[in-house]
This record gives sequence, C-alpha cells and structure tokens, in this order.
Amino acid sequence: MPVNQFCTIPGCFFCIMKEQDSSMRRNAISEYLKHMPLIDDEELILVVSGIWNMAMTRPDDQELPYLGVFKCMANLIKKSINDRSWLFRNQNIYMPYYAAHIIGSYTMNNVEFAIEAVESGVIPPLLELLRGKMSWVEQRVAVRALGHLASYEKTFEFVAIYEEEVVKLSMNLASTCLGIVYTMFVGVKDTNKRLKYHSDLLARGVGGMDMENRKAEEWASQLQCWCIHLLNCFATKERSLDIICKQEFLKDLCEMWGGLVNHSSPAGVGLIRILCYTKVGRKSIAESRHVIENLCNLSRSSDDWQYMGIDCLLLLLKDPETRYKIIEIATSYLNDLIELRTLGIRSNFGETITRVLLNDFRRKNTKIKNPDVRRALEEIWSLKVERSKREKATPDEKLEEKRVLVNLLKEEGNHRFLVGEIDEAVLKYTEAIELCPLRYTNERIVLYSYRAQCNLLLRDPDAAISDATRALCLSSPPNSHSKSLWRRSQAYDMKGMAKESLMDCIMFINGCIKSKKAANQVKIPYYAVRMISKQMDTTWLFKASQLKTSSNHPEMAKLPCQNGKSGNIEHANEEILRILKQKKSFKSGLSTILEEPLVGKGGNRKRSQE
Repeated sequence: MPVNQFCTIPGCFFCIMKEQDSSMRRNAISEYLKHMPLIDDEELILVVSGIWNMAMTRPDDQELPYLGVFKCMANLIKKSINDRSWLFRNQNIYMPYYAAHIIGSYTMNNVEFAIEAVESGVIPPLLELLRGKMSWVEQRVAVRALGHLASYEKTFEFVAIYEEEVVKLSMNLASTCLGIVYTMFVGVKDTNKRLKYHSDLLARGVGGMDMENRKAEEWASQLQCWCIHLLNCFATKERSLDIICKQEFLKDLCEMWGGLVNHSSPAGVGLIRILCYTKVGRKSIAESRHVIENLCNLSRSSDDWQYMGIDCLLLLLKDPETRYKIIEIATSYLNDLIELRTLGIRSNFGETITRVLLNDFRRKNTKIKNPDVRRALEEIWSLKVERSKREKATPDEKLEEKRVLVNLLKEEGNHRFLVGEIDEAVLKYTEAIELCPLRYTNERIVLYSYRAQCNLLLRDPDAAISDATRALCLSSPPNSHSKSLWRRSQAYDMKGMAKESLMDCIMFINGCIKSKKAANQVKIPYYAVRMISKQMDTTWLFKASQLKTSSNHPEMAKLPCQNGKSGNIEHANEEILRILKQKKSFKSGLSTILEEPLVGKGGNRKRSQE
C-alpha cells in the first residue's frame, strides 16, 4: 500500500521517497531508478523534475547518487538522443535537459559523487549533448556537468579520454554560442516561432518575452563561461595548449566578458591568465597585439578583473622571451599604475609594477631601444627612485613650503580654466604636479583630475585617461575618486571603449549612492543615466550578433536590444540599481558563474590563485 493513502499510482516515486523504513525505501528507490528509463507515460517528467529539485536543493544528500541516479540519467539522455519518437511523446522533450542538470548539480561539490557518476557512464551521453545532438539549452547543462567532472583530479582523466574533441568543441561553442542563441531564440521576434520548451525552461511560463530574453542572455553567458571553465581545466594542467592557443581563439577570448550578467566570472581573461602561467601560452599571447592591448585596457580600468589584466602583463614582462615583444605597448599603460597600492586583498601592486618595468633599465646591455619607452621608464625612475629618495631627506618645513606653492599654482590653473584658457591651465596644473611632494596624496589626486578635465575639453582622451587613472590609483580605496571616474568614463566614451566607460560610470554612480546618508536621498545624475543607457546598449551580450543579422537582413535592424528596451532611460535607471545590488566586490582567484563558485574544488586550481 502506498505511504500516501490518497495516491492511486502503484509504485509512485514520491510515495517511495516518503517511506519511513530506510532499508525498504532504498531498495524501492534503487529498483525504480533501474526501470525508470523504460517508463513511457506523462508522469515521468514529474519524477525527473522532482529529482532535479532535490539535486538543486540538497546536492550533498547521498541517497540518490549511491542508489543509481547517475546511471538512470545517463540512460535517459541516451534514450532521448536515440529514440526520437519517444522524445516527442508526452513531455519527454524536457528530459535530457533535466537529466544533465541533475548530473551537474550532484557533482558540483562532491568528488565522491563525481567518481560515482563517471563509473556510471555519464560522460558519453553528456558528450553527445555537447556535440549538439539536441540544442544550445542542453549544451549549457552538458558542458556544466563536464566542467565539474574535469575539475577533480580523480575524475579529470575520464574526461581527458576525449581530450582533443572536448577542447575543440568547447572552443567552438565558446566562440559561437552567442550567435546561436541570438539566431535561434532572442532574435526570433515572433514568440510563436520560438521553441516552446525553450521558452518554458527559461521563463517557466511567466514573464513573457521580456523575461525570456533576460534569461536567454543569462544562460548564453553561462554557456560561454562554462565552456571557458572546461578549457581552464585542461590549461591548468598544460594540456592541449597548442589547440587552445590558436591566434583566432585568443582574439575571441578578449571579447568574452563576464560583465554584468555573470558578475563573478572572469570569462575570457581568466583563461588568458592561466595561459600566461605557461611558456607556450605566453609565447602565443605575446604574438597578438590585439590581446596585449585588451590586457592593457583592462589593467587600466575599474573592472573587477583589473588585477588579472595586470597579472598577465607582469607575467609576460618577467619572461625574457616575451618581455621585449610587449614592453613597447605595455609601458605607457603600466606607467599610470606605478602608484597603485592595494587592490582588493593584493598589496604593493605599484611597487611590483615598478620593479618589473625597471628590471634591466639601467643595464648597459639592455634591449630597450625605443626612445618613447626609455623616456617613460626614465620618468618612472625619476618619480619612484630619485624623487622618493630626495623627498625622504627633505625637512618637513621645506615640503610644507612646496605645498603652499602648489596650492597657488592650482588656484592660478583654476582661474585659467574658468576664463577658457585651457592650454594655460594644463601648464599650471602640470607645474603643480611636478612640484607637489609625493606625500600629499589628496592634492595630487585633485591636480591629476583637474588636468584630466582640461584634456577632455581639448579632445585628448588618451591624456585624460592617463591623468584620471593616476588620480584613481592614488585614491583610497583605488578607483573611488568620483570625479576622476566620471571624467575617465567620458574619455573612454570618446574613444568608443564602451565596456570601460560603462564600468567607470557604474563605479561613479555607486560612489554617488554611498555618499548619501539615507536611501530616499539617492538620485542618480541624469547625465550618468544617459551614459549607462548608451553603453549598456553597446555592450549588450548579443550586440555583435544583432549587427551581423541586421546587416544581412535590414528589416531586423529595429529589433529591441537590452531585453527589448533600448534607449529607455527609466529602464536604464532600473538596470543600474539592479546591477549595483548584484555587483560583487573584488575577488581573488579564479571563479565562475554565480550558480557555482569553483575555487577550492579538487585542489587543481592553486596556479590560478597565485
């Protein structure tokens, strides 16, 4: 008799789960899971979705993993792929998605479950999904599950049996998945032409197109991030580097941004940093000017992953074989960061940058011949070595006298600025910067920020970015001086660098909010909202796919972007507040999408946390 007296279904799975006698319950569950792939009725999806809910809410519960759930899910995936008539009956179309998700959820934190999964034969059916035997929705959960299995030392080799294929599939999917999701779902304007089961999985039947688009954006980003994570698992072991380090893929990685969708994922730069720890990786990366420039831009931004950009450049500069290939590009960027102190939990960043840049500067046999680079290094030497030493030996009263003169020069610069003599104002601020003792940090922040504003008016965004960056490095904590953030955001906008402009603008608004004492006083400046709206449109995950589609089909050019509300200021305002609520603080180490952090699993990610 069923435990639930009101249930009329013989052998009901949910009744079995309520059985009080543990021995009887385990035996009944084991038998049910063995025969489950043979069931062919509309109740099957209820059971699978119920198991999915258990896996999501109690992923460490040992009962189902040790009673055959992995073998059962593997068989359900195989049946879905091989028996199309069964797949399209009842609601079996949802089966492979839930089955792969169950495997991933149970293996995300537990190495013993991962061992049980691979011994139960889950890898071949997961690979079938990864190959695209179903759709991008199933690929997302398949690559997620494979990523978990590859994360553990004890199960990595089971995945590595298919190493070359897995790596190539992951690379291709990472590069193409955004276009696939846009073409197959987001870009389909008529909701009746969207696959219904995709819509159901994404929005659970509520929220309409707006919700579907938002979730599709989130899932597409997760799909890309999980592909990169799976590649990380091979790269950390220096496996398949000759495949991963293809120039075209390295270029693609630069455009893969964790961004505002997956706040805790370093996405492409996370893999680039792993590659920079290897000789093969450094050699390939140093040969791509595009990658180096992207790392330079990241290192001089307020992105959460700024420290990764700096790390990559320092690793390349420390290697004699790559140092002189990138130093001509990197020096001018890193020169602005030499006074950077702490960055999250990292300290003395500026000192490290200085040491690496000046490593062989004073040697007679130095290979640095470019006059612009030598001039920049001479400036660093003068500031960080000679001037610092000289000021330490100067009496306090002499330094205070200089401070008075600096203030006079600043006031004269302000006057020149107000009467429209911008070039003369720059000269006065420059004179004050050169005279101002290094210990007077606040004065130097203001002077650099004022000069950045002048450079903006002179239509010199590069100089404005440099000055604003120097001011932000001196601020405490770094990247917190609001006026400099706004000025650099404008300068990045002038250069068409939407992502960098967006991150600075978000940080600027964050500062505005923190400066208010009460929540009801928070008012986001209108000009900042307009900038955010513009840059969110430009950096929208599917923007490149939309532009490509619209160029081939002009009638598609007016499709909505940013979840269907392009250019809507009120919507941008809502998005800003949502982002600020979700935005994570600085993290060290390699992590990925919010759903499941990866740090600390299996002990194979020490390199990524150095």
